[in-house]
Amino acid sequence: MGSASTVWKKIIPQLAQRFSVITFDLPGHGKSAFDPNQPMDPHSLALRISHELLAMEVERAHFVGNSLGGWVAMDFAATYPEKTMSFTGLAPAGLWLVPTTKRTILGATSRYLAQCVYPLADQLMKLESVRKFGFTSITPQWKTLSRETMVDAVIAYGGSRGYFPAWDAMLNRRFDKTIAPQIPVTIIFGDSDHTLPMQTSQERSLAPAHARWIILSNTGHAPMWDYPQEIIAEIIKTTEVTS
Repeated sequence: MGSASTVWKKIIPQLAQRFSVITFDLPGHGKSAFDPNQPMDPHSLALRISHELLAMEVERAHFVGNSLGGWVAMDFAATYPEKTMSFTGLAPAGLWLVPTTKRTILGATSRYLAQCVYPLADQLMKLESVRKFGFTSITPQWKTLSRETMVDAVIAYGGSRGYFPAWDAMLNRRFDKTIAPQIPVTIIFGDSDHTLPMQTSQERSLAPAHARWIILSNTGHAPMWDYPQEIIAEIIKTTEVTS
């Protein structure tokens, strides 16, 4: 939510040596246009992904998703088991016992702030104080993030017209479906995820019973930023169950 396919830059090159990699920008995110008539709940977005894959003549795929993208991919796996070869969730949303009922002031404020400054992202990300302000809540390893990664993230967040529609569509919902046991599933969270903290948003009983559940230390809400090599290895390990 509020991100874009640029978030995968760190791990795409190595994955592309083994797989045909397809990345998606959800409606109103990245390079995908915002359509006010497009429902933005995770199930509707999973249907949209299914239509896109059909148009590309992709019959089956391994899925990897982060945050909202993880929830969408979980819904896809539950809805289309015949099209899902495996699923790796990186801090997937939707695994909470008590759904949220309204937007938070902090989340709304950060989005409005990003909307104001994202045209200046390249210059602002040269300042350590700004980088710290913008990214300490996302990753404990913000000092190691490249400026390109930060600029991409700010541009995606500030320019995302689908952000609030996606947020509103998640209210009063949680992931409540079943993923077939023949689909390999790995779910990875960071121990320093402040967006989806362990206390409220990492409920194992809502995940598939057969899922591998991994907690990475010193890791925030975007594990592929903090430990790209480990994430690549876990994705490959998950996919090889069906290879």
